[in-house]
Amino acid sequence: MSPTRSILRLAPALAGICLSSAALAQTCEVRSGPKPPAVVELYTSEGCSSCPPADRWLSTLKPQDGVLALSFHVNYWNHLGWRDPFATPDTTARQYRLKEALGGKYVYTPQVVHNGRDHRDWTGQTARDLKPLPPASAPGLRLSRQGNVVTAHLAASTAHPRLAGYWAVLQDGLVSRVTRGENAGEQLRHDHVVSLYQPVEPWTGAEAHTTQLTLPAGSHPRVAFVVTNPTLTQPVQALVLQCPT
Repeated sequence: MSPTRSILRLAPALAGICLSSAALAQTCEVRSGPKPPAVVELYTSEGCSSCPPADRWLSTLKPQDGVLALSFHVNYWNHLGWRDPFATPDTTARQYRLKEALGGKYVYTPQVVHNGRDHRDWTGQTARDLKPLPPASAPGLRLSRQGNVVTAHLAASTAHPRLAGYWAVLQDGLVSRVTRGENAGEQLRHDHVVSLYQPVEPWTGAEAHTTQLTLPAGSHPRVAFVVTNPTLTQPVQALVLQCPT
């Protein structure tokens, strides 16, 4: 075999090595600090005329201010003539789960839930008014992403016999021109929209735990993981990973 042919046969192998190195270079991660954020969930709908003010308020809450804001669009207003493009059965089911946990008689929009509790006094509040999760019971959390796979690494926690959690893929700057329903003629803007909600089954809190999420195709710069009690309704830790696009 000639030296030239040997070099040509080696080229694909070397290319594979270079590709692996490039993939490793694209890994990014974030670790939880001593102070967990406040977790604010908004249940909203583009078919609800009283929801736009709540949507605008949620947009004022920024991760750098110590708040994880989550906009869950629900689908039970779709019958009014406008189908909310961001509502899913999964995000709607989460609100019904919270209703049961909080002992509510019905679901409603806009509903704000702060650290697992119904929060009706949100109007005019800033991030400073929203208390963070208690740090003493927050387990250590690290998020890492390589390609389209995001991994949550949970430290052992003696404060919680059992833990669960959920993934939330977040999108910002979404705009809709509503043509029917209660908001007909309005252009609505949304941030912190949960475009994918995926619960994670409970695990033993006293043991370290890892769980992964494979992202759909496309760019998803912000991915959150929220650690909760076994019913998925009371957050105890939360972290957002934002990788360069």
